Amino acid sequence: MKRIGIIAKPHKPEARAILQELLPWLESRGVESVLDEDTAGLTGRSGGQPKADLPGLVDLLLVLGGDGTLLSVARLVRARDVPILGINLGGLGFLTEVTLEEIYPTLDAVFQGTYGVTQRILLSAAVRRQGERIGEYIALNDAVINKGALARMIELEIHIDGQYVTTFRADGLILSTPTGSTAYCLAAGGPIVYPTLRALVLAPICPHMLTFRPLVIPDAAKVEIVQTSADENAYLTLDGQVGFTLRHRDVIEVGRSDHTITLIKAPGKNYFQILRAKLKWGER
Repeated sequence: MKRIGIIAKPHKPEARAILQELLPWLESRGVESVLDEDTAGLTGRSGGQPKADLPGLVDLLLVLGGDGTLLSVARLVRARDVPILGINLGGLGFLTEVTLEEIYPTLDAVFQGTYGVTQRILLSAAVRRQGERIGEYIALNDAVINKGALARMIELEIHIDGQYVTTFRADGLILSTPTGSTAYCLAAGGPIVYPTLRALVLAPICPHMLTFRPLVIPDAAKVEIVQTSADENAYLTLDGQVGFTLRHRDVIEVGRSDHTITLIKAPGKNYFQILRAKLKWGER
């Protein structure tokens, strides 16, 4: 690891202090730091790189922020085999599992080659309108179809591997990876799925039927959702950050991407420890 890219969440006051200590520490170990433009601005440096270019320039990406910051970085990585180390400056932090106190022990483990990693699948989502693909997207957590702010419930028609499943009315539908199962999907009543399991989750949002419950399917399945509401506004949102307005009879195609991302794990932690800590299991 000779070059580390660093992306910090803008407007995080603690990020500046961390960088002032971290950059000299890396330099003392012969590691070059490559910052994106916003992060360079926090340090007073000039010559920061465009964020989209960073994955092609470095051996590792270090993210200072919350899960939202890491999600945006994961979409930048795509096909490049660049591991991501997330440092939690946010709230819950299922993805940015390394705490501030663990930064240097974790980086030492990385430099010594004694660190662990986990591979996470990505979602590929596309919108087809009148037979033509008009948008293609990548997501780490989820693809969500939901109604507009003032709209009534929307109607969605689901097909899996070409087989008709159901048509239902709801506030929306979440298509989640195992990684995203502890995000919006969990809040909508979906299951917690072990992050390396090869599965996808379909979780309805407030469905107008009591019997439609979250559905777990193989990650090799191809899902098609037809937006059949003629007079209602609907949107496709990726990872809660990228949005697309849907029209009547638009078809949303969702499946596992051909690419994965690599997340560096915090030394001495396992997934169940993280669940206990984040979800307060066992506390009274």
